[in-house]
Amino acid sequence: MESSKSSRTGQIDHEHNGLDASELGQAYGSVDKHQGALSMGAGKPIPPPLPDSKEYIVEFDGPDDPVHPLNWSFTVKLYISSIACLGTLTASFTSAIFAPGTAGASKAFGVSSEVGTLGTTLYVLGFASGPLIWAPASELVGRRWPLTIGMLGGAVFTIASAVAKDIQTLIICRFFAGMFGASQLSVVPAVLSDIYNNIHRGIAIALYSLTVFVGPFSAPFIGGFISTSFLGWRWTLYIPAFMGFASGSLFIFSLRETYAPVLLMSKAAAMRRQTLNWGIHTKQDELEVDFGELLRKYFTRPLQMLVTEPTILLISLYMSFIYGIVYALLEAYPYVFETVYDMSPGIAGLAFIGLIIGQVLACGFILSQHSVYAKMLAANNNVPVPEWRLLPATIGAPVFTVGIFWFGWTGFTASIHWMAPIAAGIFIGFGVLCIFLPCFNYLVDSYLPLAASTVAANIILRSSVAAGFPLFSKQMFANLGVQWAGTLLGCLGAVMIPIPFAFRAYGPWLRGKSKLAP
Repeated sequence: MESSKSSRTGQIDHEHNGLDASELGQAYGSVDKHQGALSMGAGKPIPPPLPDSKEYIVEFDGPDDPVHPLNWSFTVKLYISSIACLGTLTASFTSAIFAPGTAGASKAFGVSSEVGTLGTTLYVLGFASGPLIWAPASELVGRRWPLTIGMLGGAVFTIASAVAKDIQTLIICRFFAGMFGASQLSVVPAVLSDIYNNIHRGIAIALYSLTVFVGPFSAPFIGGFISTSFLGWRWTLYIPAFMGFASGSLFIFSLRETYAPVLLMSKAAAMRRQTLNWGIHTKQDELEVDFGELLRKYFTRPLQMLVTEPTILLISLYMSFIYGIVYALLEAYPYVFETVYDMSPGIAGLAFIGLIIGQVLACGFILSQHSVYAKMLAANNNVPVPEWRLLPATIGAPVFTVGIFWFGWTGFTASIHWMAPIAAGIFIGFGVLCIFLPCFNYLVDSYLPLAASTVAANIILRSSVAAGFPLFSKQMFANLGVQWAGTLLGCLGAVMIPIPFAFRAYGPWLRGKSKLAP
């Protein structure tokens, strides 16, 4: 059985501070000075309170209620997962496809390549700021509209970037495109948590994580061929904008709401219309949305969780380094294969296929461990232990470090065949996903009732760190040399190898100190 009923239904307990009679009169009524009584207006007194408000709260009809998202058919779940992950792929693809067009944009606007790189950096920085809006909004109004508005908003600002007449407009619009695109990264994991139980959630988030990284690694060679063709660099922005409008249209017409409390609100509204009993409501209806309270409790919650939850902070720092390497490679790979091996931008971008192969292999490896996890879960009465998720990370951490060293010490000279550094990408890609995905699942399992805010806290930190990597990675490889820049990154990776081992050993103790982890 689940540890609590709320984790089964997906409902989140919220504080509710009721108003006393005088406050109620000041807020909604008026005081009749002649009669000294509260008035509803038009001379009507305040009606008596409900006998027992708990009796009027709408809930699900037990754990097997077909209305609950966990009990929907597999076909419905698969469709929702597919279009949600397509949105994530679109947002992550958009983040990196402009990188090959940086040189063309910089030349067109007469600025340095470092300034042009801000088109990528500010998009990723938008990823860091967007979750402050989208994750809390998804816990207030549901998942569907934050995803839809975010996708369409990102497409609009991407079009604005494509038609920009100066570099300022381009990079500012890229920032807002990233901020809207962050809705996909921060809300989609919550959607998957809504519709999948402990057994199947790991598989769903594995496919989600694959879209997070396949997008940036497939964008360079696609963008490289586009930017060097007759289409030019602006089409590296038009194409992802069209993808965004297509995904947004799918969301509008076919994405179902998955957040259980919002589904209950719809059920309560239908019952009120049928029975004319206006006292019927849900716990979510009891929330009084005050802007100050909203800002304090929801929009600052991810930041508070980063500061007050050591588990989230430490795991997010580790993931930030891995995520930063992903965006560092967007500059390092073109430098190595264009400068050292004298390849054209489009051909040099094909080197990223090695990274994609490694990630697909890692996803297959993680999914192959699913049966082992399911047996452990069944033996523990279906109560998940988050530390079980970290086994692939203990393998991925050393493999990732080997891949970084391999890339640095084979890609520095053309006398070593270009297949050698590309083969290193298989190890890097395998390690990236084997680290990222288990750590991500670990955070979701540890803070399941607050999955959206937990994911938001993680995205804020890792995107803030990753945003800086494109600004210095090319210069680092050029000035230190490919072999020594690779050695530096490899040493940092080696220092972090003990992290997943430490959390497997001491994670339960650390979570026991938490006030938010169930």
